[in-house]
Amino acid sequence: MAYVTSADGLRLAYDVTGQGAALLCLPGLTRNMEDFEPICEAFAHRAQVIRMDFRGRGASDSGDPASYQVPVEAGDVVALLDHLGLDRVTILGTSRGGLVALVLAAIARDRIAGVIFNDIGPEIMPEGLSYIMDYLGKPPKFRTLAEAAAALPRHYAPAFRDVPAENWAALARRIYREEGGQLVNRYDPRLREAVAPAFAPDAVAPDLWPLFDALAGAPLGLIRGAGSNILSAETAGEMRLRRPDMAYAELADRGHVPFLDEPPALAVIETVLERAQ
Repeated sequence: MAYVTSADGLRLAYDVTGQGAALLCLPGLTRNMEDFEPICEAFAHRAQVIRMDFRGRGASDSGDPASYQVPVEAGDVVALLDHLGLDRVTILGTSRGGLVALVLAAIARDRIAGVIFNDIGPEIMPEGLSYIMDYLGKPPKFRTLAEAAAALPRHYAPAFRDVPAENWAALARRIYREEGGQLVNRYDPRLREAVAPAFAPDAVAPDLWPLFDALAGAPLGLIRGAGSNILSAETAGEMRLRRPDMAYAELADRGHVPFLDEPPALAVIETVLERAQ
C-alpha cells in the first residue's frame, strides 16, 4: 500500500503490481481497490496493474463530503498519474470508475491510452439509482463477514447465478470490515450526502455522450452483466453503434457489477491492452 496526496491534502491509497503497460483500475461508488484482485492475478505478468481507492473509500482518507464528486475524483487520478510519472494509461473503470474515465476524456484526453467500461455507460438506468439509494450510507444488515457471505447470494439474486462461494466470501471482505463486534462499511457514510442530489427524482442527468465520443481513437472495451440494473442493453447498443470496433462481452448470470474473473471479461481487457500498445 502506498499513498499520494491530493490537491486538498488527503492521503489517497494506491497499489502497483506487476510490470508492463499501465492498467489503471478505478472502482465503483462504494467499492475499493480490492475488487481488482482478479485483475492482478490475471495480468500482473504482462501489465503494471495500478489500483486506487477514491477519497472516502477503502484505505484513503475521508474529507469534506462535498468533494466526493466525479470531477474531483478525476483530478485525483491525474495527481496519481503525475506522482507515478505516467504519461498515458489504459483505464479499467467499474461503474463510478467508468464515469471518472469519461470526465478524464474531457480534461486529460492525452493521458488515456484506452478504456474498458465495466457495466457502465453514458446513461444510467433509474432503477439502478433507486437501488443504490436504498443502501448507500446505511449500516450493514449483517453482523459478521461469514453471515454476509452467506446472505449475499440471496441479496444479489436473480441477476447473479452460479457464483462460487469463495467469490461471495471475497466480496464480503472487500465491502465490509469487522469492528467492535459488528460489520461496518468500508467507505465514509457521508458519501450519501454527496451524491443524493444527483439521485433525486427531479435531478437532470448530464449528457455524457459527448465525453464518450471524445474517446475517438482510443481502444475501448465494454463488459456488461446481462442482468444489470445500471447499464441497459439499449445504452450498450448505442455505445457499440458509435464504436463498432469496441471489444464487448455480455455476461450471462451476472448483474451489476461483474466480478472480473469471468473469462469473457478478461478477454475484453486483454484485447484493449493489446490494441493500446
